[in-house]
This record gives sequence, C-alpha cells and structure tokens, in this order.
Amino acid sequence: MPGQHNKLRGLYAVTPDSADTAELVARARDALDGGASLLQYRNKTADAALRRNQAAALLACCRAAGVPLIINDDAALARELGADGVHLGREDGAVAAARRLPGTDFLIGASCYDEIARAQAAAAQGADYLAFGAAFPSSTKPGAVQADAALYARAAREFALPIAAIGGITVAKAPPLLAAGVDLLAVISDLFDAPDVAARAAAYAALFANFEELP
Repeated sequence: MPGQHNKLRGLYAVTPDSADTAELVARARDALDGGASLLQYRNKTADAALRRNQAAALLACCRAAGVPLIINDDAALARELGADGVHLGREDGAVAAARRLPGTDFLIGASCYDEIARAQAAAAQGADYLAFGAAFPSSTKPGAVQADAALYARAAREFALPIAAIGGITVAKAPPLLAAGVDLLAVISDLFDAPDVAARAAAYAALFANFEELP
C-alpha cells in the first residue's frame, strides 16, 4: 500500500497485551466505533498461535470498519493474514527487507525513538510513516527515551511522511503534539484503559477535527 501514507491522520489505536481475545476484540471494536483511524495489533506476551488468532479476529473488525490493521513486529504474519501493514521497531529488521518480501505491498511504519538519522534511513528505505517517542513518560515502556515537541516539529518539517507520536499520550497532553505537526497519535493505555473506550476514541477524533478548524 505504498503511496497511501498521505491519508494517515488521526487516532492510532495500539492494542494492549491481553490473553482474552473476546475482550480485546470488543475493546478494539469500541475504538473503531469511536473514530480510530488506524489500529495496530501489539501483544508482547502472546505465543504465535494466540497472536495469529487475535490478529485474524482484529482484521475482521477492521475490514468491517474500513480501517487499516497494522501488525506489530511481524511482517510475515501481516503478509499471511493479508493485513494492511506492519510496524517495525529497532529489533524487527530493516524497512527495506520487509519491503522486499513477496506479497508485502502494504504500509510499513518504523519506530525512530528520538533519532532523526534512524528516520532518514527508514524514509529512504520506503517507510510510509515514522513514529517517534516516548512523547511523555509511559507506563507501557517506563524506560523509553523521550522525544520532545521540538523533535516532532523538526520531523514534521523534514519528512514528507506522516509523523506518529507514541508514549504516555492523553487527550489533555495531545494538543501540543498536533501543534508541532504530528499526524498520528498512537495510544494504548489512555484509550484501552478508559471506562468508555468509544467515548475516549471520539475525544481524540474531536481533537483532530477541532485542530483542523483553527485559523
């Protein structure tokens, strides 16, 4: 799906670790109903069989909602299921290697942490979006490096690709990221731990709508 990156904007829902597939799918469906623009399946604790089953179930939800599903870490699984893309971190191989796999004409996102040089390499290799973070202290990755607003603003200026922010994001903390030029807000805890996931997703969607209406 290269060339579709210009359409990527909004809430990027990233699933929490969960062994309960039914609950995970229900919460993901709520996020989609609330207006998430993109869903990433991420489960660092599941075995291969559970990952495949959960990813397949989430793909069906995403297809029904017309929202792309991105698989974290695993280009082979994304290709097998016919998902819309893969997100690659530091240990997950190069963007260029994933792009060369047969049947991977899909979105590829890259974690760039706080490193512009890593983003430059990923962009040169054909990444469709670039993720920086942690934007704020994160309960999911408490030891993560920090990416400040100046870094997001620089990335938005330098790259003709969507910029994603991840790490500790909440609705209240998000506006400065949008002002810095961030296109995607990747959220785990503030979204999926909310008492009403659909309402929290809608609050993020409203942030983007309100920001675009500003003069």
